[in-house]
Amino acid sequence: MKQVIHFSHANGFPASTYRTFFAELGDRYAIRAIERIGHDARFPVTQGWPHLVEQLLDDIERSDEPRVWLVGHSLGGYLSLMAALRRPQRVRGVVMLDSPVVAGWRRGLLRVSQWTGLDERLSPAAATRRRRTTWASRDEAWRHFRAKPAFARWDERVLSDYVDSGMPRTAPDGTRTLAFDRRIEYLIYRTLPHTLGARLAHGSPVPVGFVAGTRSKEVRQAGLAATRRLTGEKLEWIGGSHLFPMEKPLETARAVQRLLHAMEENG
Repeated sequence: MKQVIHFSHANGFPASTYRTFFAELGDRYAIRAIERIGHDARFPVTQGWPHLVEQLLDDIERSDEPRVWLVGHSLGGYLSLMAALRRPQRVRGVVMLDSPVVAGWRRGLLRVSQWTGLDERLSPAAATRRRRTTWASRDEAWRHFRAKPAFARWDERVLSDYVDSGMPRTAPDGTRTLAFDRRIEYLIYRTLPHTLGARLAHGSPVPVGFVAGTRSKEVRQAGLAATRRLTGEKLEWIGGSHLFPMEKPLETARAVQRLLHAMEENG
């Protein structure tokens, strides 16, 4: 029987966006994922994301496996780690994809920026409020995103899956509408946890691995000192931005496989 990876997506990108990444992992692992985190009214978005962690834990409990691997990108990496802290007996280990732990003076800065609203300008939150939500056709949606510099670097298979899952057909005339509610995406950005670094002062009850993008703005902003203390040698780099799982899905999957294997070997 295959071991289970429970994957959690980045903010704004439904889990089906990662199908190419999942396919590379599928020979050895069974993949489970919540399609759109934060869209279940039972688990609202609030400061520090406690209900989003509950949403993840609720889905983990539905697995027949007594223990699962947790892998997450950005938002998903943080939720995976927080879920492991809450329910370590259900988790084999965690791999975070470009979800650097914010600690020390940066934690204080994050707190102050949330109080003052400065975080809205320092994150994608402001742009999220103005995000376009409809396109006349799949082709128009594809061309819209392909023309954007950040999306131009994506593997074409991933962009295709994003258009299909992130902008599903909503009318007989072929109109495409954004599936990820931009209000929820905005709230997730504005409620980033600022206590996680302090909670990890004595380490993690489960092994943790990390994959970082060499050109990730998020890694530059948060630094990697706290993350390195948490992961030790279980840290890898991939050439790319914060969205390297979309840019290099196969390379990302192989890095995850190596980290999971190393954690399993070390017990």
